[in-house]
Amino acid sequence: MAERKSTDSGYDYMLLIPVLILIGLGLVLVYSASSHLAAYRLGDSYFYFKRQIVFCILGLGVMVCAKNVPCTLYSKMIYPLLSVSLFLLILLFIPGLGARVGGASRWLKFGGFSLQPSELSKFSLVVYVAYSMSKKGSNMESFTKGLLPHLLVAGLFMFLVVLQPDFGTAVIIGCWVLMLLFVGGVKFRQLAAVTVLFASIVLLLIWLVRYRLDRLLGFINCWKDPSGLGYQIIHSFLAFGSGGILGAGLGGSKQKLFYLPEPHTDFVFSIAAEELGFLGVVAIVVLFGAFIMRGIKLALDARDLYSSYLALGLTSMIGLQVLVNMAVVMGLLPTKGLTLPLMSYGGSSLIITLLSIGVLLNISSRT
Repeated sequence: MAERKSTDSGYDYMLLIPVLILIGLGLVLVYSASSHLAAYRLGDSYFYFKRQIVFCILGLGVMVCAKNVPCTLYSKMIYPLLSVSLFLLILLFIPGLGARVGGASRWLKFGGFSLQPSELSKFSLVVYVAYSMSKKGSNMESFTKGLLPHLLVAGLFMFLVVLQPDFGTAVIIGCWVLMLLFVGGVKFRQLAAVTVLFASIVLLLIWLVRYRLDRLLGFINCWKDPSGLGYQIIHSFLAFGSGGILGAGLGGSKQKLFYLPEPHTDFVFSIAAEELGFLGVVAIVVLFGAFIMRGIKLALDARDLYSSYLALGLTSMIGLQVLVNMAVVMGLLPTKGLTLPLMSYGGSSLIITLLSIGVLLNISSRT
């Protein structure tokens, strides 16, 4: 009965409620994690918090609009979407257009705001793969018709993302594409061969670039160089360890006091662990788990193959980034510079994530 009511009112509350709670919690944690940093850098402790509120309002507006736009429209716009995403990625390499931060050119600056083209690229790839796989049907078993076209398109985007450099996002895209192609019906031996090739390329790119190799070595033994390679993950451990069961309370984090670098972005989950404790971490994991499970349920119940692949693609893309971010801050994976969806500071990531959730809400209303 509850599910029927949510469908009649037009919104799937089993999907929407976890999302709204995570956004609200994210706002609180962004302010707590960034206030001292913003006061020191910019003289305004509310700077990042105020911008995040603006991003939330814009993102929620985009989500409502996407909920009321038929998801089939994206399949008709797929090639313009891919072209715009590709064009924006190329603009990053034009001097004066791509903003270089921390040695990486990942943002296009427009006035006081910036755009991260790789976020739009992920959404475009989800729509493309969903549309293409649903259109090819049984031809997905063919290497030339099923596997190869998707690898070429995804490979081009991954290549441009690696050049930024944004190695973590490229790896996420690669893993996600392999997952979705497996669901789409590509033969297992073909996927196994591509997986081996993909893993070999990843290891080669790590070996050839010193800072990536350093991150891997720091992950293997962070205590060998606690003030260097292991600095970030050790302070993340300290945040988790000092949180205890109930946490230090909102605003009580010590690791945000210039110990953890950029605590409001990549390591916001560590600040949550320190301030909210084990129970808070469990609550956040349960909320993300509820969202992911609901997204998979929508994919299973969708009215057509395209909607099913689209729901699964959007859910798995968001879910994979959640898992990787949580694994990184807990020392289960090397540091990658990936934000936590819905909770970390950042406009492009939040708006594209809420756009994806709006599409999921539209698929739910059509089920």
